[in-house]
Amino acid sequence: MKIGIVCYPTFGGSGVVATELGLELSKRGHEIHFITYNQPVRLELISNNVHYHEVNVPEYPLFHYQPYELALSSKLVDMVKLHQIEILHVHYAIPHAYAAYMAKKMLQEEGIYVPIVTTLHGTDITLVGSHPFYKPAVTFSINKSDAVTAVSKSLKDDTLRLFDIKNDIHVVPNFIDLEKHDLHGFTDCQRGMMAKDNEKIITHISNLRPVKRVQDVISVFYNIQKEIPARLMFIGEGPEKEKVEQRCIELGIIDKVVFFGRSNEIDKILCFSDLFLLPSQTESFGLAALEAMASGVPVISSNTGGIPEVNIHGESGFLSDVGDVKDMTKNALYILSDKDRLKTFKDNARKQSLKFDLHAIVPQYEAIYEDTLANCLVL
Repeated sequence: MKIGIVCYPTFGGSGVVATELGLELSKRGHEIHFITYNQPVRLELISNNVHYHEVNVPEYPLFHYQPYELALSSKLVDMVKLHQIEILHVHYAIPHAYAAYMAKKMLQEEGIYVPIVTTLHGTDITLVGSHPFYKPAVTFSINKSDAVTAVSKSLKDDTLRLFDIKNDIHVVPNFIDLEKHDLHGFTDCQRGMMAKDNEKIITHISNLRPVKRVQDVISVFYNIQKEIPARLMFIGEGPEKEKVEQRCIELGIIDKVVFFGRSNEIDKILCFSDLFLLPSQTESFGLAALEAMASGVPVISSNTGGIPEVNIHGESGFLSDVGDVKDMTKNALYILSDKDRLKTFKDNARKQSLKFDLHAIVPQYEAIYEDTLANCLVL
């Protein structure tokens, strides 16, 4: 198949999943065309089966905000015609499914029919999409898609609760390439660059937005390090970073916290981590937690959204109510305070991650593409 993929080309989970999906599909013999305003961060190799097409948005004084959706729709029309793309897979209902539908209608005027598969990732539903200004557009975009997927059952349930949806929604979870999480690829001397032998390594990865409750990360770590020697690895950039740094200074733990920014060495950091913290206000899936578990790192998380579908309470880690720092601290200390118990949780975390191996998940997308194309031929 010739598949066009539209996504945000950023460090966020949706962009990572969309890129990894396209790369794996290309290995399975499909021709993949990424269509977005920047090259996706995980798209390191362009090949005969992988192509990138940049969406340029011309600036005109007439527009106070430049019309990205219009530029994207036009680019989709051009790319479908030029490369005979058979199906569009767009990640996020708005603006991507909305723009794809406009492209679809323009192409129909020329006798070209291209179906749309829309994947919902969370923000387009629970935050942006539920806003009264956008709700009609989100509802329209989902209902006009030829197939719809959601990355968790929780997100599917939220979508059906918040919107008047006529379409079926297939739950296809996020996935991970376990081959990239080799637990034996690094040496102990590299661990020594991050922490002393007697220190536990605690890790958090996010875009440091308020929804990630990064202040709770600091609070939990502060409590942990009072009982057990530990260091905190903070990976990511975002609006809360300055506040987090200031809080660390106020608590007197700034020397125990390492800020990596947007690191390309996440796998190395996770390889030596003993615990992962994800106390988010909401998560449609919790891809960062899955990446940690694939590296054998147990997870202390909130019990919101799709996280309980990934992190199993009492096995791969523990779940707590949002904002319950006391319970998160208790659970973290329970795991970290006993060497054998920590190993058991690490083993369980790795075992749980196997359920989300990309070789098990990507064929589900292939089946949806094939069914969608077959249904379109019938129509």
